[in-house]
Amino acid sequence: MLTDPVAEFLRHLSDERQLSPRTVAAYRKDLEDLQEFLADYHGGSEWRWEDVDRLTLRGFMGALQRKGLSRRTAARKLSASRTLFRFLHREGSLPANPARALRSPRVDRTLPGHVSRDGVEAVFASAEARAAEGELKGTRALVILELLYGSGLRLSELHDLEMGRVDLVGEQLRVRGKGRKERVVPMTQSASLAIRRYEPRRREALARRGQGPSGRTREEPLLVNARGGRLSRRSIQGAVREHLDRVASGEGLSSHALRHSFATHLLDSGADLTAVKELLGHVSLSTTRIYTHTSKERLKAVYREAHPRGATPESGE
Repeated sequence: MLTDPVAEFLRHLSDERQLSPRTVAAYRKDLEDLQEFLADYHGGSEWRWEDVDRLTLRGFMGALQRKGLSRRTAARKLSASRTLFRFLHREGSLPANPARALRSPRVDRTLPGHVSRDGVEAVFASAEARAAEGELKGTRALVILELLYGSGLRLSELHDLEMGRVDLVGEQLRVRGKGRKERVVPMTQSASLAIRRYEPRRREALARRGQGPSGRTREEPLLVNARGGRLSRRSIQGAVREHLDRVASGEGLSSHALRHSFATHLLDSGADLTAVKELLGHVSLSTTRIYTHTSKERLKAVYREAHPRGATPESGE
């Protein structure tokens, strides 16, 4: 059971910071783990948030490690705890912030998976052929691929996108990113054409639900299922995997791979890092820099394959 300070903190995240329900639920789970540890740490006796100090939180980190959790998971749980204590200190509930000087476990940053340019061409050739059949599933799948790769949207942003936020004339989208922050993102001409081809099938699905033209287009989801309801995240992922598996079978690429490909291909072509950051909706430039590492690795591979002296000498020669 959550204590009153944690419940108040979660209300702050939901109502004031307007974080998504999924994000608030993740905070809730991480802070429940913290409270469970604190109860065990104090031997089941009564404890107060004022009693928590840096040593106690280091014990929490140790407990997470003993559970065999990954560094990334442990770092996330510690980040949730740090945000809680910062909130309690700012609100005057604590005289000091015990987590202020606490370091998170170092997390190795892995290079994101992405699709090659040739792979992207193959994916869209397949999707175009399916869309040409004129059915809801095929035309919708092409829209999904065009917006994930052409505009670099997150899965959650595409899932939440409403028709009223799609400007087909200006070829741009208004999307809500993390923290409910809104940004304007350009879309390709091919994405605009794909949406126009999909729109009649979308209206048919809405009509089956009894929602024909209502003058409330702005509130209607862009992506709908055959019954006229909002298409689920799982169904979006399924549509993406169906097409990606044809060019990268067994690699387990997901919708996020198309967002990674969007950024990587822009940077490979000389796009400015700051501009890519804005397109992706990143808060920090350091988050965007991981894509430069991807590009550098690909440049090294090209160098090793193409330059006469770029290959690693065989041992013993």
